[in-house]
Amino acid sequence: MTGRSRPVEPAPPVAGGYRPGMENVDTGPRPPSGAQWTIAADGHEAVVVEVGGGLRAYRSAGVDHVDGYAAEEMCVGGAGQVLVPWPNRIRDGRYTFDGVAHQLPITEPVRHNALHGLANWVRWRLVDEVPGAVTVEYELPAQPGYPWPLLLRTRWQVGAGGLRATHEATNLGAGNAPFGLATHPYLRLPGVPVDDLLLRVPARTRVLVDGRLLPIGAAKVAGGEHDFTAPRRIGTAQLDTAFGDLETEADGGSAVTLAAADGTASVTVWADRSFGWWQVFTGDTLPGERRRRSVAVEPMTCPPDAFRSGHGLVVLAPGETFTASWGIRPA
Repeated sequence: MTGRSRPVEPAPPVAGGYRPGMENVDTGPRPPSGAQWTIAADGHEAVVVEVGGGLRAYRSAGVDHVDGYAAEEMCVGGAGQVLVPWPNRIRDGRYTFDGVAHQLPITEPVRHNALHGLANWVRWRLVDEVPGAVTVEYELPAQPGYPWPLLLRTRWQVGAGGLRATHEATNLGAGNAPFGLATHPYLRLPGVPVDDLLLRVPARTRVLVDGRLLPIGAAKVAGGEHDFTAPRRIGTAQLDTAFGDLETEADGGSAVTLAAADGTASVTVWADRSFGWWQVFTGDTLPGERRRRSVAVEPMTCPPDAFRSGHGLVVLAPGETFTASWGIRPA
């Protein structure tokens, strides 16, 4: 804090909207997603935003592979957001951790759930910026429902291999903290409708959900309508589905791919071993022209309602840092 005192109640504005103490504040219009940071290298370009610290756009060789939003728009449908300290939904916003009950704000009123964490509508701070990469961070304060302070940091980078995001979360508190992470990019292949995309998800099971999209069990996908272990046309399938029990690659990670049926183009979302789940959403409930225009392919460290079930839940000890990486690779 500075040595200058400020009144408890703000002084009323005077002519021109001026208020004492606003001498160094830019009161002009700004994008709903705040500052915009463009990174570019080797024919790849991405735009990272201040609000939520997420990904607004990503293109390769001039082709948009992420279905984001315009600078003058507010983020819709969680597009490109970083979902921490939990992804997806928590039933009624209630959970118990280390014997203590907690109540989170209800941020999905229609289903009475706590949705997608606490960091997607706050302003992240620029830490470092170079032509091909940008690092942003947010210090999440302890608060009712989640009384553990965290330092959250994301490095977004583009290069010859595509886009890469590396996330860190450090527990700044004195006790163990429950934690989960996901990201929410919408992917598309220009000129290919969602129905005609070939989808591959290397998962043996899917999460069964109730009418509030909360887990009630799991089922094997083999041979069924949710079996995308081999590339298969999405067709009329309406997906808002969490997949688990992954078939991992040699490094322990996994990847989901969308491809054109004629083999001319594809885009892959890969994730390291920290991500044990994938959520795939065909956008059927999005408004207007965004409905079923692209497919959200979301790497998740845990499934929905993990704060209650404990499935895939990360527990951060005081001072411990969790790190996870994922990325987008067009072809």
